[in-house]
Amino acid sequence: MSTPPAIAVIEFDSIAVGTLAADAMVKQAPIETFRVGTVQPGKYLVLIGGAVAAVEESRRAGLRVGGARVTGEIFLPDVHVRVHEALQGRRRADEGDALGVIETASIPINVAAADRAIKTADVSIVEIRLGDGLGGKGVTLLSGLLHDVQAAVEAAVATAEAGGGTGGGAEDRVRHSIIAIQHGDLRRRVAAGTRFTPSVSKGEGKG
Repeated sequence: MSTPPAIAVIEFDSIAVGTLAADAMVKQAPIETFRVGTVQPGKYLVLIGGAVAAVEESRRAGLRVGGARVTGEIFLPDVHVRVHEALQGRRRADEGDALGVIETASIPINVAAADRAIKTADVSIVEIRLGDGLGGKGVTLLSGLLHDVQAAVEAAVATAEAGGGTGGGAEDRVRHSIIAIQHGDLRRRVAAGTRFTPSVSKGEGKG
């Protein structure tokens, strides 16, 4: 699958209106990537990708139909390939000693923050998780050398704070942390996934 040069993400607080807007968006212009669906808590998310002009035209249609039911949106005319891959569910190995976590109240803003992070420093996007299992939040995990992770997280936080979000103060809209040297067990858990799941060590379940 080729990486589109542009993506847009729109979040709605109404599933009914979000579905209507998604239909208008996909009819408006020839887009290459089209993902829609519900995310917690009762929101509707639309992700589109393709040529810059087509994505911009489709985005405008979604905003027009969505109106006051739009709770957040971003347009990235030159999305980084690794952001697009992560949004499609691709995970990368945790390749560095340091780990950075960017947590935002707004899903679209998290995508923008991840894009800024990966364009700022030599880091890997381990995972981008949006909405489900997160109470409507967005979370991006970055790995790399400490100074690179620090630079990437700083840029991502600045982007998230500038973009705002829904409700609360700046601390509620974006939170972050950096682990300079990950413990081996944490690295393995993060590499396997960030959802809480039971662990089974060797020898358990026998007898």
